[in-house]
Amino acid sequence: MNKRSLWLSAAGALAVAVALAGCGSTTYFAGRNLPPSGLLHRVLIAVQNPSAFSRGALEFVDSYYDIRYAYDNINKTFSVSGYAGALPVTIQNMPEEQLGAVYSSGDGELTFIDYAKEATNGSQAGLNGSSSSVFVSRNQQYAFAASQQVHVLTAVDRATNQVASLSLPGIYRVSVNPGGTAALVFVQNSNYLYYTRQLSAAQTISYSGGPGNWPKAAEDCEPQNAPSWCLFQAQSPDSIDATGNYYGAPLAFDRPVKAVFSPDGGTAYVLNCGPECGGTASSVTPLSVGPFLFEVGQQSGKLPKSGSLTFLPVPGGASNALVVGSTMYVVGQQLQTDGLFTGNLTVVNLLNDTAGSATPISDGFPGGVSRMILADDNTLWIGMTKCNNGERFAKGLPYGCLTMYNTSTSTVTMIEPYLGDLTGIADVEGLHKVYVAQGGQVYIYSTRDGAAINNEYVTVTGTAYDVAYMDGTTDANNTVY
Repeated sequence: MNKRSLWLSAAGALAVAVALAGCGSTTYFAGRNLPPSGLLHRVLIAVQNPSAFSRGALEFVDSYYDIRYAYDNINKTFSVSGYAGALPVTIQNMPEEQLGAVYSSGDGELTFIDYAKEATNGSQAGLNGSSSSVFVSRNQQYAFAASQQVHVLTAVDRATNQVASLSLPGIYRVSVNPGGTAALVFVQNSNYLYYTRQLSAAQTISYSGGPGNWPKAAEDCEPQNAPSWCLFQAQSPDSIDATGNYYGAPLAFDRPVKAVFSPDGGTAYVLNCGPECGGTASSVTPLSVGPFLFEVGQQSGKLPKSGSLTFLPVPGGASNALVVGSTMYVVGQQLQTDGLFTGNLTVVNLLNDTAGSATPISDGFPGGVSRMILADDNTLWIGMTKCNNGERFAKGLPYGCLTMYNTSTSTVTMIEPYLGDLTGIADVEGLHKVYVAQGGQVYIYSTRDGAAINNEYVTVTGTAYDVAYMDGTTDANNTVY
């Protein structure tokens, strides 16, 4: 399609929007207002170093026509106004709330984006240094950030402006449930899991005075003279022997790296990374979320029990996952005899807790943060980083870092050629395509067959690091990091 055709098509879309406005309506679906750009299908792109004068920008494109400019003016492009973050790396996409939360690694800022106004809406204060993992709850009341640099979990109650900096050596990830009521915390190269809890007034008094007054499971409570938050070990350490094992029980976890949650929010599935993270065996451990609720008044009053926990072996690796109804798609890397790793997808039936056989997908960095998202045509898209360090690349196979998996037919399409690390995926709902950030540039693929779509008019100047579909119907349209 040439530029003239693109402009004419875009003009038609604008005419429809204008007609809606002329009829007294400025909404397009779910009661959402027509944004200032007039675009109905927007993909937000986090761009690093877009110019010599800026280390970061948030640009968005018309993902219906796959163009970055206005239909009648190729010099008019679209970007989020007011954004000044340095080196943006992740977009937490919350289209139901018409909100995005963009984290910038260059300055440690978590900036909120108002999708309806296409402008920034403040940033999160109180974070400690650079965050290796950061999330805000969907109701925007709580924010959690793991800073591997300073070994601190920051817990923020945004309603009261209360900030707690909880010490945890080796911390590197945090997983927050969709309801924003539980936050599980992970330490690199560790077999232990931790969780946060807000304290009642009575607990604050009881725990005051330092570690000698804390429960045995408490790792840190802050501030120590009158604590408002505590960080607890997920299993009571009462029954741990000198070697770190539970008496008469196997290890509870094996290099846990993150948790994903059931649709009803009642179960957290902890991913045990195993061999790809220096452990013994990869698996999934289901935990009841009840004991981990952190809000005062919501807590069960119980600490997690001592002793062993059940776990489901996943030999193909378990470092990321996506739960859809009663099915969990688990992604990981499997160690080979030559010391290299191969990527795998394992489908787990949560109704009977059984794992299928491992399905080969693109290789990736062992224990690294892969990207996963569901899209049109029953497709699951999986992106990896450092796939050129894996077994397939070493054998000269042409596959890149992106895989399309058809959930209906259980077939895999490995996208080639190698274009660099896959750092972001966006599902453009209903239009049968995904946008990806790969090797620092924006690419488009068809969900029908995995074929590349012309990306000439959506490429950016600088390094594209993440993408998000701002006009998704639900918050499920969010890359799983």
